[in-house]
Amino acid sequence: MGKPRPNLPRELIVALGVALGAAAVFVWLAALVMSGQAGAFDTAVRAQVHAASSPALTYIMRGFTMLGEAGFLVMLGALIVWRLVALGRRPEAAWLAVAALGAEALDQALKFWFRRPRPAAFFGVAPANSSFPSGHALVSFCFYLVLAEIFIGAEWPRGRRFAARTVAVLLAGWVGLSRIYLGVHYPTDVLAGYAAAIVWLAVLRSLYRVRRQA
Repeated sequence: MGKPRPNLPRELIVALGVALGAAAVFVWLAALVMSGQAGAFDTAVRAQVHAASSPALTYIMRGFTMLGEAGFLVMLGALIVWRLVALGRRPEAAWLAVAALGAEALDQALKFWFRRPRPAAFFGVAPANSSFPSGHALVSFCFYLVLAEIFIGAEWPRGRRFAARTVAVLLAGWVGLSRIYLGVHYPTDVLAGYAAAIVWLAVLRSLYRVRRQA
């Protein structure tokens, strides 16, 4: 068994703190939604976003929302997992698969629990399943953040690592914003999706670090 690094407890404490903080945000958002107190905020944000709509922006937002579609992520994820396995990077392949599939399972479980009806869509037709939380926000955040972590090289300078993580966060952010823009989710759905994603990633990161030190 390998010798644990001295800073492992600190990493676990930080991850636990992040998970608890994000969980608290999720619970707060869920309480607002279930009590009906989120209505004014959701309505105001939806109105502001929809007021800025245009045909060109709608086209762009449809593109971003496709980057969070289950079908697209499954195909892209399968291709990346296959390539990682071919390169002998099985732990990273497993990490991506567990992160994405676990995020999807978590989303479905939370949707089943809260059963929030969808808002009236601004563009297109809203999906038939429940609205809270946003699966696009939850799964895309987990998928693209883990993908960035996998491809960040150990020799990369700090600035380059920060840039890679920032691109992943921004990409997931635009996916979530596209759901609000298209009108298929309330803003609180998207925020809750990100909060749930942070909890899931913090838990996975802790388990991954512990396993590496075993």
